[in-house]
Amino acid sequence: MRNSLIVTLFGCLLAVMVIACGKKDPAASVPLSVSVEEAAPTDAYLEQHYVGIVEENTSTPVSFVGSGTLQRVCVEEGQAVSKGQLIAELDMSQAKSLVAAAQAQYDQAQDALRRLRQVYEAGSLPEVKWVEVQSQVAQAKSQLDIARKNLADCRICAPVAGVVGSLNFHAGSVVLTSEPIVSILDISTVKVKVSIPEREISGLSTQTPTTIRVEAVGRTYEGGRIEKGVSADAVTRTYDIRIHVKNADRKLLPGMIADVQMKPAAAATPAAITLPIRCVQQFTGGGQFVWVVEANQAKARRVTTGKTSGNRIVVTEGLKGGEKVIVDGWQKVGEGTPVAIR
Repeated sequence: MRNSLIVTLFGCLLAVMVIACGKKDPAASVPLSVSVEEAAPTDAYLEQHYVGIVEENTSTPVSFVGSGTLQRVCVEEGQAVSKGQLIAELDMSQAKSLVAAAQAQYDQAQDALRRLRQVYEAGSLPEVKWVEVQSQVAQAKSQLDIARKNLADCRICAPVAGVVGSLNFHAGSVVLTSEPIVSILDISTVKVKVSIPEREISGLSTQTPTTIRVEAVGRTYEGGRIEKGVSADAVTRTYDIRIHVKNADRKLLPGMIADVQMKPAAAATPAAITLPIRCVQQFTGGGQFVWVVEANQAKARRVTTGKTSGNRIVVTEGLKGGEKVIVDGWQKVGEGTPVAIR
């Protein structure tokens, strides 16, 4: 009885195993979803990216020609000013007093000239005395002109149009001759300063095309003429260049960071296939390969690579163009894995 029960249970178990083995795994027939990139020759890998800093086109310091106490400042940092606009004033009380004194001396000399003219014309005044009176009038006029200029110099106006940069003094400060009160920046055109390695500077010309992205304003600009420095930094061995950029709306401000993209005009390297670095794999025994899609299956393709540019690498051998290379999802595939392109 017991042996019969064991035989029956064994038969049932065998039947279950046969049925289970006869069923196909549904997941095994579902293609793996992958993303691909079609291999195609391009010269985009020749483009270089650099970090640049926006600078003003010119900076004009504005200062008084004399010294004194700053009475008021009429502008603020970042304010747009026009040519001739009042910037600041010194205390004018002493200058006004000097003008009044010089005016009085001039009026006195003029009065003496008028009174002695009749005497001179009547022949009763010696020639030397008449010349002396005329000289006194001229000297008084000169002193009056100087006093008036000193009074006018207590006010400074913008010599050029632009934007107020640094503001170095405030009302009540004592300023000395030629100490800049403010600086006025011309930002109608700006310059983007970039440091270029010495091995790359020879490939740039004054007309090398550049594209400049400034995230602070969310805009991309086309660069203009390039100024090339002629002295290398002693430590970094880089040369400073400055790219002119039009800034009519004055959105670009000094100090902003820019991503500068350029392709050296002298580059004669031919177009080549590039792929994301992440999808190039290493064989266990050495060598590199990528996964390509052939007949809806993943196939390993041996490749040889060259230089890198950003997050991409040049494929020098193994691809001729037109292949669909798996760039996302390659981590889960094997040789002959069914795949479906997203």
